[in-house]
Formats: sequence, C-alpha cells, structure tokens
Amino acid sequence: MNINTSQFLKLAAKTAEHFGFRSRADFAANPECKNCTTALKHEARSEDKKLDGVFGLLCGGIGAYVDQKLHALTGPVFFYDIEEVPRTGESALTLHIFNVDKSIAEAILIQTIHSLLNDIGHSDHIVKINSLGDADSRNRYNRELTSFLRKRLDEMPPSARDLFKEHSTAALMHLIEKDHELAYKSPSPMEHLSDQSRRHFREIVEYLDMSGTPYEIEPKLIGNYQCFNDAVFSVELCDDRGLPLTEPPLIVKGGRYGTFLERYINKTVPAAGAVVILKGKKPSAKVSLHKTKRPSVHMVHLGFAPKIRSLMLIDELRRGGIMVDQDLASDSLSNQLRRAEEKGARFSIIIGQKEYVEGTVILRDMHGKNQEIVPLNSLVTRLKRAKLPA
Repeated sequence: MNINTSQFLKLAAKTAEHFGFRSRADFAANPECKNCTTALKHEARSEDKKLDGVFGLLCGGIGAYVDQKLHALTGPVFFYDIEEVPRTGESALTLHIFNVDKSIAEAILIQTIHSLLNDIGHSDHIVKINSLGDADSRNRYNRELTSFLRKRLDEMPPSARDLFKEHSTAALMHLIEKDHELAYKSPSPMEHLSDQSRRHFREIVEYLDMSGTPYEIEPKLIGNYQCFNDAVFSVELCDDRGLPLTEPPLIVKGGRYGTFLERYINKTVPAAGAVVILKGKKPSAKVSLHKTKRPSVHMVHLGFAPKIRSLMLIDELRRGGIMVDQDLASDSLSNQLRRAEEKGARFSIIIGQKEYVEGTVILRDMHGKNQEIVPLNSLVTRLKRAKLPA
C-alpha cells in the first residue's frame, strides 16, 4: 500500500488515540499540567538525545515529560506526538508511556504499532525483541562482555578496539554493525537477567504468543548502552514470502529508557516508548489530526491473561469502529470500575479469569445498572446495536 504523508499521520494519530495515547494539546489543556507550579528541568543536550538510534526522537520523551509538565500527573501517562525527523524532515509518530513499570507498557506499544502497520498495508511484519535487564543485570553482562572482548583484542578491528576503550558495549555494537564473527560469539544479555527482569521479559513474550504477533528474540538487538534498559524492540517489514524488505518504507524502534530519563531529570520515572518513521515522506502542509472523542465503552480486566485478552479486544473494537477507554496498567477491579463511572462510560466490558476461559465478557450497562454475559464473537454486533458514537 502506497500511503501518503497525510494519510499516514491521520491514521497514526487515530490509532494512538484509540489505545489511550493523548496529544500534546490534550496535556496542555489538562488542569493538573496547566496549573502545575513546580518546575522541572532536564540537563540533556541535543547530542545526548541521539543515543536511541532514531535521531533522538525516542529520547525526545525527556523534553515532552518536562515541557508538558507531565510530572504533575501521578498515574499512567500515555503521550503521543507527530514530529519531523531532524535533518531529513521525514514524518514520524512517537509514543511514550510514563509511570508504568509493568510489562503491559511494552505490550500496548507493540499492539498499537501492530495495528497501525496492519491498517496501512504492512501486515507482513515481525517484532524483534531483546532484554538488556535492570541495572544489576546490565552490570553482570558488562563484566562478562568486557572479559570476553579483552581476551580477543587481537581479533578485533582497530575501530572496535578504540571503541572498547569507551565501553565494551560500544565495541560490540560496532562489531554487530560490521557483521563481525565476534559479535555472534559474544555473551548474550539474556543470560545475565535478574529474576525480576526475566519475569518482565517473559510476560512480554507471553503477550506476543497470546496475541499471535510474529516475533523473534534477537540477542544482538542491544541499542546504545547509555539509553536502554530492560526490553528493546524493533519491527521488520517483510514481503509476502516472509522475507525482510531490502528498502522498508518505515523504521520502527522502541524500548524502555527510564534509566536514561532519570539521569537527566534526577527523578525516577518508568518510561517506555516507540517511534514509527515514514521514510522519504515529508509533510507538505499542516495536517489536521484526529480529535479525541469521549469513549462510550470502558474495558475492565482482572488478571494477567484477561489483561492481554482485553488488549486484543480493544483492537477488535477499534476495527469495528467502537472507541474504548482502558486502564490496563491497573490491577484493581474497583479502581477500574470507578474510572469507568468517572469517565461517564455507557458500558463496561469486564473480563476475569472465568470469562477468559469461557470466551465471554460481562457487558455492564453503567446507566441501567444491569449486566449480561456476551460471547466474544458477538460483542461488536451487540455494541453496535446500542448505536454508540464512533
């Protein structure tokens, strides 16, 4: 599908909105952000923000967090922006999730991108994913990698030896780029994960399995050692034979960068993000983006598997033209139901373990205060009969 810039940006914004991301304008109008009097500054320079491998767009989350006064918000923050790539002027969608340390953040980012790619005609794609682990994991890995490379300095090209003086991971990144055999013999970060990081990564993989998203665990996907922590991922576009496109029209990368953010704002904030760049396409004029509408349906879950089913169902409802609100970062049933009432939702869709096993949902009418059990395969039809606003 040959999509133009305007189509891409409008669809990107609409998809981001559906999965709960809100624009710069929305946060500028948010009373908590607008009335925040506590200033927050960052110390990141332009060169510091070029460490993410996507022209600083992912690390641009630092500026967004500070400039939009997102530190005034204590709950999960889903932020998106439409940006121009520095120097090239190409169009990009950036997604950021703050204040969520659980694996659902990565799952939502990947699902949002997965849905967008399907809509613009790139359903043949594969997620490449790896984990660098938390601080303890990375320290163990760096010691092992440093020892491995130091014993093989004579086998390394001069350029890699120079980078080794800076950091062992910098040398490894260079070896990977040059497709050097040492890159494939070196230790893997996955072998040195702490129990917590291993559990976090396993949950992301479980989401990919349950959602049927094609993926590969790629041990040599490491990114810059100064930028990423825990999960890091990219998306590879394929042809109809499943082979990688030699000149893909999109660049898709993402991962956790909370450690990077903390370094420059001196505050611990869980942060994960992703970038989708439309290569070779520059916006010809200002694009009128999708306007947020108040969803009439709120998704409620209880348990890990129901949470993942909820995320998949949100995408199904999106394809059915039904806007949904969600609080997938929450594990409290009462808090989710309270949010549904506060948002003025007409219906709540509730999925617990029983419903997950039976392939049903509880559809609660928040106005009539009654509920019914609805099979998953007839939910969209049932909601459309209610004539909800799209």
